[in-house]
Amino acid sequence: MAAAAGVDEVGRGALFGPVVAAAVILRPDVESWLRQQGVADSKALTPKKRQELVAIIESASIDTQIGWVSVHQIDRINILQASLKAMRYAVTRLSPQPTRCLVDGNQLIPELGIDQQTVVKGDQTVVAIAAASIIAKVWRDTLIIRLARRYPGYDLASNKGYGSPKHLAGLETLGPTRFHRRSFKRCRQLSLPVS
Repeated sequence: MAAAAGVDEVGRGALFGPVVAAAVILRPDVESWLRQQGVADSKALTPKKRQELVAIIESASIDTQIGWVSVHQIDRINILQASLKAMRYAVTRLSPQPTRCLVDGNQLIPELGIDQQTVVKGDQTVVAIAAASIIAKVWRDTLIIRLARRYPGYDLASNKGYGSPKHLAGLETLGPTRFHRRSFKRCRQLSLPVS
């Protein structure tokens, strides 16, 4: 029977791109080894270190899975619901299914049907959640960098879809793309025709 899964999401505050979650079930007795390798909250690590840790986490995991929710759905159901839905997608793809989920933050995942515990700042204290934060961040960053080539002018490769000054300047000049979150105030204020 599988152990607990760590679950985290990234991209919640971004103006561009999907919200992405990861769920990770670690093998027994790998937590201290993963800490020694540098597994920590993804926000505290360099992009290069996060990239290096993906293969290490995958080798120490029973399974890792990604779930994501599109900009269209974010605009339809709101970012909190979209984040929780992305987490649910990630968890339901795990094989085997975990017996319990440790969820970063203070919101339980609706309609999951698995025992859950929320952990505020879990990405800083629970290795499985930190591992999930790294997997999700690297996956989302890779996607945004790919999209940046299609949508120059917003500095997406640097800001990863967050509201940096260059991103906001691009929005003001070019208007939002189809990957911008129209329900977010900053995108709404700068809404010109869709490119």
